[in-house]
Amino acid sequence: MADRDDPFGANDPPARRGSLVIVGTGILTVGQMTTEAVAWIKRADKVLYLVADPIAEGMVRQLNPAGAQSLVDTYVLEKDRTDAYGGMVDRVLACLRAGDLTCAAFYGHPGVFVSPAHEMIRRARAEGFAARMLPGISAEDCLFADLGVDPGIHGCQSFEATDFVLNRRSVDTSSAVVLWQIGVFGFATHKQGNYALPAMPILIEKLERIYGAQHPMYLYDAAVLPGCQPIIRQIVASQLISEPLSAAYTLYIPPARAAEPDMDAYNRMIALNQAYQEENKE
Repeated sequence: MADRDDPFGANDPPARRGSLVIVGTGILTVGQMTTEAVAWIKRADKVLYLVADPIAEGMVRQLNPAGAQSLVDTYVLEKDRTDAYGGMVDRVLACLRAGDLTCAAFYGHPGVFVSPAHEMIRRARAEGFAARMLPGISAEDCLFADLGVDPGIHGCQSFEATDFVLNRRSVDTSSAVVLWQIGVFGFATHKQGNYALPAMPILIEKLERIYGAQHPMYLYDAAVLPGCQPIIRQIVASQLISEPLSAAYTLYIPPARAAEPDMDAYNRMIALNQAYQEENKE
């Protein structure tokens, strides 16, 4: 197994000298950045990072003063966010081609709503570089803890809010639903500050069609800075038009009905288990 001083291990050397690891800094960076992520950030020749607050930025720069470079300048106001994502990928690939051990660090979990991270790995491997991603703590992980939700009880469906509407996503209302990026619904461009969200009535219509007008939902924003509390506000769908929403908000929708037991499947399961036990008696 690879150790942190030789992350790829003696038996798994990079195909070329340049190599890539992608890490997450967690939501609350102080305390949620894993020891493995810290070790990679320290060891890398270049650390290209995109984080959500100055404390996280300061921590990354403190861990690797010589190699840390922000990716925030890839964003351009009123330009499509996918343009910025392409710029991030190009920056990382340039470091790999120069032969650098490169670490890309992203806010939260690096594989959750971070499409450029997945594209970096795909392109790096296609060009013969070793590349891997390490897990981090996501906003959904924080949501489960702060709202006291266990996804193992009722199940949990997860959708990006705009995708939820545009691609006719259907839901099982006996299970919980998490809608990501509720605060940028209908927008693909980058802005500073809160979005106006003129298309929000379309999402409200769909939610009320599924859940009715009075089903409780929860706006959630995880705590980012030490000493701060998460934002949790109970609302109904119609209030999405009037509630102040930041780009970081997530919407949690609890189940609206009980699940429907499949008694035929239950009886078959019992019979199969009993038959197995009978056949395997000593």
